[in-house]
Amino acid sequence: METVAIAILNFNGKDHLEQFLPSVSKHSDSAKIYVIDNGSTDKSVSFIRSNYPQIEIIINESNYGFAGGYNQGMLSISEDLVVLLNSDVEVTENWLLPLITSMQNTAIAGCQPKIKSFQNRDSFEHAGACGGFIDVDYFPFCRGRLFNDIEVDSGQYETESTVFWVSGAAFMIRNSVFREMNGFDSDFFAHMEEIDLCWRIQRSGLEFKVIPSSTVYHLGGGTMGYESPTKLYLNFRNNLFMLIKNHPGFLIPKLLRRMALDGIAAIKFLIEGKWKFFWVVFLAHVAIYTNFSKMYQKRRALKKYKKKPKGIYSGSILWANFIQRTKTFSDLNQQKMKPGN
Repeated sequence: METVAIAILNFNGKDHLEQFLPSVSKHSDSAKIYVIDNGSTDKSVSFIRSNYPQIEIIINESNYGFAGGYNQGMLSISEDLVVLLNSDVEVTENWLLPLITSMQNTAIAGCQPKIKSFQNRDSFEHAGACGGFIDVDYFPFCRGRLFNDIEVDSGQYETESTVFWVSGAAFMIRNSVFREMNGFDSDFFAHMEEIDLCWRIQRSGLEFKVIPSSTVYHLGGGTMGYESPTKLYLNFRNNLFMLIKNHPGFLIPKLLRRMALDGIAAIKFLIEGKWKFFWVVFLAHVAIYTNFSKMYQKRRALKKYKKKPKGIYSGSILWANFIQRTKTFSDLNQQKMKPGN
């Protein structure tokens, strides 16, 4: 019988812990719960010690970000299966069992539950929804969310599905696989590190699933709001980091195409008067020039992994969403969603 752990990364999140730990503690009897504290300066740690003595606390010396924080914390976790769970997630009764059951298939490296909005409980949540995919230009999207178009959950995505990536908000992974792949790329700091990890793991021959029979509710934007310039910077930069590391074909043409598409987005921000957004896209591209050599070295180290990932949409999600006005995953051309595209 595989052992199970839940690892919650915390940075000055006492309010979230007060609100969301009760559901995790109540509905996770089969799992050992850890809180990885990322150098908090509030009273998070004392709150846990006083109210949840059964929870093990792992102390990081400083804020290593999402990626580095989990990498540090996971060194102290020995359970076979680990759920990386955001501190602003409410879990439901029996949420773990479907995830654990799916992991009996040894070809599966990880999985996620259906992730719905804590505030709008009939709708999917932006960060992960019902499983993640990427398009031909490596823009991420989900069953239940295309860019900012978020669907109401009417039962349209109740089947288990192979996906390209699973959300870091509620990510069950084999501890052995996490360690073998050296965890998240700490250079990402936060955002898209889970997509990069899923890509690397798929290249090694394993798969990811979404398990909609398990449901959690995610507040979202608890650390950085969805309109945060810092968040936008990290998303643009890290998406390009991920491309440089993992794109299987000729790199420079694909990279230039993506940077050109980013440039169009920056011009749109400028027209809309979103000066900070325009600026952070520019800074993200500057970061590509300054970090290209480092990312290229990582690309070379990953060449030994040659398996073709599943869950890549062979069309452009930008074209589908902004030009063809496609607003739901179901309305995408499903012929372009064939496994292995």
